[in-house]
Amino acid sequence: MEQLPLGVRLRASATLASFHAGANAPLLAALEARSCDGGLPPLWIWSAPGAGRTHLLQAACARAGDLRRASAYLPLAESWLEPAMLAGLEGLQLVCLDDLDAVAGRDGWERALFVLHNELAERGGNLVIAAGAAPAAVPLRLPDLASRLAAAVVWNLKSLGDEDHAPALQARAQALGLELPDDTLQWLTRRLPRDYAALCEVLDRLDRAALARQRRLTVPFVRSVLEAPAG
Repeated sequence: MEQLPLGVRLRASATLASFHAGANAPLLAALEARSCDGGLPPLWIWSAPGAGRTHLLQAACARAGDLRRASAYLPLAESWLEPAMLAGLEGLQLVCLDDLDAVAGRDGWERALFVLHNELAERGGNLVIAAGAAPAAVPLRLPDLASRLAAAVVWNLKSLGDEDHAPALQARAQALGLELPDDTLQWLTRRLPRDYAALCEVLDRLDRAALARQRRLTVPFVRSVLEAPAG
């Protein structure tokens, strides 16, 4: 997986295949295209918290890495990141910026983003952005940056519906190499919220517990893990 050494690790389970597409199938196709081909318009993904934005951005980078295309994922809400870290990314084939709204209105960040946007476009690189709102609702102060990003392809990432809950759990379990029996799947579906981030956290916890104790994911075992204090 080719990625700049910025201290950001991609989750091994963050793949496009492990995300149940449902109503978001066109978005996954758009991410696949940007992972494979160059010169496409910027893609802006927005949603409520927990819908899976971070998973999808990391998955796009992972897919690009599988194809030996250089990529980088940056979580802009992290306080240790600085605008100068965007310098040099213009030479990559794919740049995924998470939580762009966290740096909106900050002069140094907006100028660095404007330069990165333009240089990626000139070199045929792709830019994918995630935020908690659509471009028009994010308070960008630099008019040139706002106008560029307003022209992005915008997708409102839909949260899991009732019909998506079980398939999303199964897809995530398969990505982790977990066997999820039907009765366990039904038990989890009745108890877990339709929040993709929470769903992933629970299955990651079950994966660690099953590996440590060499146990199958039976209902009694799953109940015992989830009822125990996290730690």
